[in-house]
Amino acid sequence: MADLTQMLIAAGSADKNAENLLNEWQSRNFSEFCNALAAELAAEGKDIRARQLAGIYVKNLLSAVDNQLQTQKHDAWKALPEESRGGVKANLLQALRSQDNLARHTAAQAAAEVATIEVPYSAWPEFLPTMLENITTDNHSDGTKIASLECLGYTCERMGSLDVPDMPESTTDAFLTAIVDGIQKTKPEGVRLAAATALKNSLFFTQNNFQRKEERDAIMNTVCEATVSPDARVRREAFDCIQMIAYLYYDHLQEYMVALFDLTTKAIKQDEEPVAVIALEFWNVLAEGEEDMILEESDLREQNLPPERTCHRYTFQAVEHVVPLLLEAMTKQDENADLDFDQFGLSIAAGTCLNLIAQTVGDQVTPAVLPFVQQHIQNQNWHYREAATMAFASILEGASAEAIAAVVHQSIDVLIQALNDPSNMVQHSTLWCLSKICELHSMSIPQEKLPTFVGGLLGKLGQNIPPNVARQSANALFKLGSAFDGDTTGQTTGTNAISPFLPKLLQDLMAAADRPDANEANLRVTAFEAMNTFVANSAPDSKELLLQLLPAAAERLHNSFGMPMDKESKDGYQGLLCSMIQVLCQKLERHDIASHADNLMQNLLQVLQAKSSSAQQEALCAIAALADVVEGDFQKYMPALQPFLLAGLRQYEAYEVCNVAVGLVGDISRAIEGQILPYTKDIMEALVESLKDATLHRSVKPSVFSCFGEIAMAVTSGYEPYVQLSFMLLTQASATDAPQDDDEMIEYINSLRECVLEAYTGIITGLSDGRRLDLINQYVGSILQFLNKIASDPNRDDPLLNRAIGLIGDITQSMGPSVKDQINQQFVASLLEEGSRSAVPETVTTARWATGAVQHLIQSG
Repeated sequence: MADLTQMLIAAGSADKNAENLLNEWQSRNFSEFCNALAAELAAEGKDIRARQLAGIYVKNLLSAVDNQLQTQKHDAWKALPEESRGGVKANLLQALRSQDNLARHTAAQAAAEVATIEVPYSAWPEFLPTMLENITTDNHSDGTKIASLECLGYTCERMGSLDVPDMPESTTDAFLTAIVDGIQKTKPEGVRLAAATALKNSLFFTQNNFQRKEERDAIMNTVCEATVSPDARVRREAFDCIQMIAYLYYDHLQEYMVALFDLTTKAIKQDEEPVAVIALEFWNVLAEGEEDMILEESDLREQNLPPERTCHRYTFQAVEHVVPLLLEAMTKQDENADLDFDQFGLSIAAGTCLNLIAQTVGDQVTPAVLPFVQQHIQNQNWHYREAATMAFASILEGASAEAIAAVVHQSIDVLIQALNDPSNMVQHSTLWCLSKICELHSMSIPQEKLPTFVGGLLGKLGQNIPPNVARQSANALFKLGSAFDGDTTGQTTGTNAISPFLPKLLQDLMAAADRPDANEANLRVTAFEAMNTFVANSAPDSKELLLQLLPAAAERLHNSFGMPMDKESKDGYQGLLCSMIQVLCQKLERHDIASHADNLMQNLLQVLQAKSSSAQQEALCAIAALADVVEGDFQKYMPALQPFLLAGLRQYEAYEVCNVAVGLVGDISRAIEGQILPYTKDIMEALVESLKDATLHRSVKPSVFSCFGEIAMAVTSGYEPYVQLSFMLLTQASATDAPQDDDEMIEYINSLRECVLEAYTGIITGLSDGRRLDLINQYVGSILQFLNKIASDPNRDDPLLNRAIGLIGDITQSMGPSVKDQINQQFVASLLEEGSRSAVPETVTTARWATGAVQHLIQSG
């Protein structure tokens, strides 16, 4: 066997032969390999490069990002003989006391991986006593204390990211004892820094300690002392602990709030920027948490229920004192900062905090901010002009229309004028402010100011405008266009407020998308998003313009295939053009599209040939829109489309493409109905394969079940070959349950069940139309059993309830007397009754219809 030191150094230099030798050793004798690496790390006098690589190797042998691989690595470690594991652990603990800093630091990471596996099961009894000795006694160097604290911090961080059992209280107490000792003000600042970082990572495990006042006081006092450390790094970590405590232990803050207020506000005013930014986070956490609690209180009040937690409304109490500090901090901009806010400095952090406070306290913040805005929005100093503009934008989301309308009305002229401010940062912030006005208070924009408003924004799209500023202008226009979502003026009058500006808007936005630098700052994407929004919300009197835009978009797509662009840029550009074609197809009517359909389809198929997942997804969406508008005429494209459609259905790794392809099958089924029958066999095989593939993202599978129903309704009796398999898969899916404490999984299961019900409804409807309901008689019992399960699930949402009631009505009407006894059950009556009392009108309507159908069946002779 070659020398391990030399092998590690060679492998660190990307020597493939050395890497292969190490991998072979690992495969041949994992126990020996682990012990050799740990011994190499602990060996004083060896080449530090090899020691470091040995420690990293140990760490990587036990850790992984993928959960399944992580479990495999942990199982491999647990399978080692106790003696072998003991040798590795002894060397790792020895390396924590090394004279070399790099060896100690690496040992901390490696030992933490082992501790993550063993400490929750009390399988490493030497670990915590050694950590306590290293940290709390004078027998070891500060370097060893720091490494040991790092090790505790890494261990807590890793355990927090994994599903580990609850540790004994004595174990968490030992962790906390060691960490709190290290953060004491009598310790060197390097030790305090490591301890503060470790404490932040350990807080998730200290619930019991925070329940006990004496221990809680000790933790809080220690952390508060660290916020005034002479070392800015320690102060920063201490404030990070405080914001984490506010997040995890809000209910215990009250007795410490005076001190926390003083410490955080002093840091915001006087401390170095990195520390001040983290001190602000404390108020961010309070504002976000209290906003959620206030919303929960409101929901519970509507149900005549008491609040589950007490909201102390610290944010409301702090407006008078904290907001002035935020406004002053917002004037501390860095002139060289990135206009896209990538450099998260104090001024941007203060603006974010002000926005969160405004969302929580609403109109209460307005009188605290408006005087600053009015005083400084035209200040000679650009710092104050920009701060005033951002402050105004920051309170718009929390302000009510009644409280802010007059101010918005008055601000338009000043803001439009500020678009030509000498400072790019002021221009940028002004555009942000205008976009927030469009998004949140568009009704407060005076109609007579709209030409100036639109003209001012279009003026910031030109070639001479920096792309990040132009992007902000395009974003503001996108928000303006979005303000017309749901506007019905065009339906009654034939026009709307967009119509006079639409030609110029589309022309200038397209010119912005054509800029040579349009790839920078996401300008091209934002310009297309704005154009699409204006098209989608255009009025009937703009139809001629859309008819001109459709062939122009198709021609641009055709020309793009020969454009000298890099692949990524070309794929992105083609995807954007496909998205525009999709919106135009959705907006125009069949006779408008007919003469362009062949050309559109030819170009869209050519995009699919390139096999770019991003462009492919948009092309499939455009094809779906085309199918929807041309309806039965779409059948002629199926022979050419089918191979691409099947390929899309099998793109399990690019699951977004797969999901869109599934949706396209449904769109085509509705468009050409029975004409899809010749293609059904291959499509169904692909759909079933997707359900069986373990690698496919779970979000796709509900859509696949819905697709079964769409196909069945299209082919009616032609669905017979797939009935048995469909019901088997649907029954399997209906048996899936969610843990009661997993909100994300509960939401997913509701979605899955809703789509299973859609499939049942579609299959029943299709077979009913094809006069083959006899095929599903044997499955009615399992369907009703599933409905009973839904009826008893307290976590079902209203869309699921609506779909369940709809299926009851469909079964009742379609199958009649043959299901009379099965329908006449208490769980059916309960679902119908609950639906009739729903707060959602659509569910009430469905419940009334289904109730009538059920009553008619039960009362029939």
